[in-house]
Amino acid sequence: MATSVFARYRGMSALLLAVALTTIGVRTYLQSDPAHFSGLGAGPPRTVYIKPKTGVQEIAQTLWEAGVIRNRWSFLALAYMQGSPTRLKAGEYEFTHGMSLREILQKLEAGRVVTHQVTIPEGFTARDIARLLAGEKLVDADLFMALVTDSQFVGALGVRGESLEGYLFPDTYRLTRGMGEAEILRTMVTRFRQAVPKDLGAQARRVGLDAHSVVTLASLIEKEARLDSERPLVAAVFYNRLRRNMPLQSDPTAVYGVPRPRRRITSLDLKRKTRYNTYLKAGLPPGPIANPGMASLQAALNPARVSYLYFVAKNDGSHFFSRTLEQHAEAVRKYQARSDGSGGRGS
Repeated sequence: MATSVFARYRGMSALLLAVALTTIGVRTYLQSDPAHFSGLGAGPPRTVYIKPKTGVQEIAQTLWEAGVIRNRWSFLALAYMQGSPTRLKAGEYEFTHGMSLREILQKLEAGRVVTHQVTIPEGFTARDIARLLAGEKLVDADLFMALVTDSQFVGALGVRGESLEGYLFPDTYRLTRGMGEAEILRTMVTRFRQAVPKDLGAQARRVGLDAHSVVTLASLIEKEARLDSERPLVAAVFYNRLRRNMPLQSDPTAVYGVPRPRRRITSLDLKRKTRYNTYLKAGLPPGPIANPGMASLQAALNPARVSYLYFVAKNDGSHFFSRTLEQHAEAVRKYQARSDGSGGRGS
């Protein structure tokens, strides 16, 4: 019995010694052979995307195919010796000339992924944002838009409307590949919540609206006005028209939802039958037509105290405001003179 135990112990010791010697040998080989121990050679940085739930062997294959490492087996040997396989994180990485295998592994373990600084301009629609982010390879545009209008997802984010349009706050974001459409949308809505007044509902009631209607009105102001100084005036025109039960006749509402609207809005556009066309529908549209910035949101809450009912673009970024239809018609003739005969409120 004692002999059997001793033999088993001796066999185990021999195995452990063999493993230790193999480990030392591999480590010595890696450290003494720069060609195998080094990573990316000369040349520009390489960007690699590691998908979630990717195993260490597939990671090695991906890095080798991208030219980041010279030898997959050396990478795997070092990864296993360091206990790295279960610690490597998914994401988009940039690897530069001169990085060693150890540095590459450390970067993957730490999750030091590439960040994309993306600026969402004021007045962008959700579809505009989807195209911009898809161009940066951060989202799938179709999946992004599907979530924008998904009633369960919209409700889960605490948005009252039919979609997230209007609540994707225009700002500069630092995003990473792999965040996913849902997380990016959640980040933008959270930024909206942080930016707007905490008592938005109370301020909205003060001007006779609810919070969702204020955001909707702000989106119209955003699409109509270029100058911050004019936003309260544009807001006043809309409020004055709402009080008189006059159609808002906001040109941008007539082309909202058109896949690729023309830059110039025609009289035919103004006759487009949609729920958003304020030439054909009284009152505010059912929801925002774009994502407004803070200047437009503040204007919607604080309209100027003027009696204007009309405004027309002067083709220099500013507008001419009028109190009467006669004044407005003269301004349209002076500043627009549209050959297609449209004019309406003249925005």
